[in-house]
Amino acid sequence: MADLLGTELSEEKEAEIELKRRQKRPWDELHKSAKIGLTAELPETLGFYDISAVRREQQQEQSADPSLSRFIAAELTRGYFLEHNEAKYTERRERVYTCMRIPKELEKLMIFGFFLCVDAFLYVFTLLPLRVLLAVLRLLTLPCCGFRAHTCPYCRRSSGSRLLQPAQVCDVLKGLILVLCFSMMHYVDYSMMYHLIRGQSVIKLYLIYNMLEVADRLFSSFGQDILDALYWTATEPKERKRDSIGVIPHFIMAVFYVFLHAILIMVQASTLNVAFNSHNKSLLTIMMSNNFVEIKGSVFKKFEKNNLFQMSNSDIKERFTSYVLLLIVCLRNMEQFAWNPDHLWVLFPDVLMVVLSEVAVDIIKHAFITKFNDITADVYSEYRASLAFDLVSSRQKNACTDYSDSVARRMGFIPLPLAVLLIRVVMSSVKVQGALSYTCVFLFYLGLVSLKVLNSIVLLGKSCVYVKRANMEDKLFERPSTAPPSSGKPPSKTEQERCPTPPGESKVDKTSAKPCSPPSSSSSSSSSVTTQPIPRTDLFPSPSHCRLPCCSSKPSSNSST
Repeated sequence: MADLLGTELSEEKEAEIELKRRQKRPWDELHKSAKIGLTAELPETLGFYDISAVRREQQQEQSADPSLSRFIAAELTRGYFLEHNEAKYTERRERVYTCMRIPKELEKLMIFGFFLCVDAFLYVFTLLPLRVLLAVLRLLTLPCCGFRAHTCPYCRRSSGSRLLQPAQVCDVLKGLILVLCFSMMHYVDYSMMYHLIRGQSVIKLYLIYNMLEVADRLFSSFGQDILDALYWTATEPKERKRDSIGVIPHFIMAVFYVFLHAILIMVQASTLNVAFNSHNKSLLTIMMSNNFVEIKGSVFKKFEKNNLFQMSNSDIKERFTSYVLLLIVCLRNMEQFAWNPDHLWVLFPDVLMVVLSEVAVDIIKHAFITKFNDITADVYSEYRASLAFDLVSSRQKNACTDYSDSVARRMGFIPLPLAVLLIRVVMSSVKVQGALSYTCVFLFYLGLVSLKVLNSIVLLGKSCVYVKRANMEDKLFERPSTAPPSSGKPPSKTEQERCPTPPGESKVDKTSAKPCSPPSSSSSSSSSVTTQPIPRTDLFPSPSHCRLPCCSSKPSSNSST
């Protein structure tokens, strides 16, 4: 019995050992061979221990050891997922798209602004002489007509005590300034100035050109204020005749400014002409590289939309001025070579280099400014709509200013000094002799008038389209309330400039005066932009206040008129 129990126990032990061998875990042998250190905390999946996780942990521990091969392998197989930061990279992609749209949108604005400057510049040569002629004819014929009609010429018109309308007074002043400055420019020798500049070294000419650019911007910023002061002093209502004497110092100041600005532009054109005629073209290269220095001074600054708008207007004015300077340089060079057309092709590469450098600098500058300040490319369409709004509002029935003056204020472009210099260069370069020559000049003048009228019509149509797209059409017909503001604050400076109040009028009278603004109308802009502005009669005394003998004798006829 003892043997039987011993054999049964031995069989049971062998069965248990065999069962243990079958259920033996595979990592026991690895633990015995010291390949994997078995720990008490092993990852368990579905009740079983995961040997692959242990191996991954072991590989991470082994990779912590410094090894060049493992580092290179990690660099070659390392990956990343951009979708984990989708918003960031979408924004970066939109910035790239914005930079790609900048050249197209910027050039649209530049082209529109360029033709605005062309319109204001052609006005000086085409319509301004005709308007001055009409004003002079009115001065000559109005007393005779008034004497024949037995009415006072000072009270016959709705403008009260004025012989001329305020716009006609401004036109006559502009014509006088042009004539006086043109006659003064004859005493300035262009050839002597050219040779004087040519004798200087390259470094001096580079410094001179930079100084001239800075001076031109300073003159442009202050010159329009001088002209506006002259226009307002000449047209503001005056209680006494001796008050008109104040026009004389303002007129002398305006003539002096236009003359100095014209000389400054002449020196700038002479410097550019010397750069064109230099043999090694080093000066021209240095002058063109000066444009890229402008990027350094503007790109890394903080810009808001208003600041960018001012810079865009300044770039438009600078580009137009550069084109006029290139025209002056070409005229002077063609005169020296007896108008040989072959020499024009010699100048063409240099002219093209100047133009392309201007365009490239503007594109790069605006692209990076919009990138660094998070400004979209659609802002240039807003700028274009703003310029178009100025043009359309200047054509309104009760416009407060001429369009050429609004362009000068907006862009800093004053056409009078540039027109004086161009007339001086053309008169010295082209000799007009004989009836045929005068006939050609007259035909050329008619061509300029046709170009001015065609340009104005196209610009007006495009401006109406831009204003409608920007939903600014309702602002053209807004009637400001005549009631005093609830805050009791005085009107802003811009409102005073738009609707100036005559001296001696109280603050209460200002609110009751007729506003100088476009009236509310249900008609479309196309029907109102072609009407004649109506002069304001509230700024002038009524006919009953006239002290002339002819008025005192017949008050009834004057009151009826």
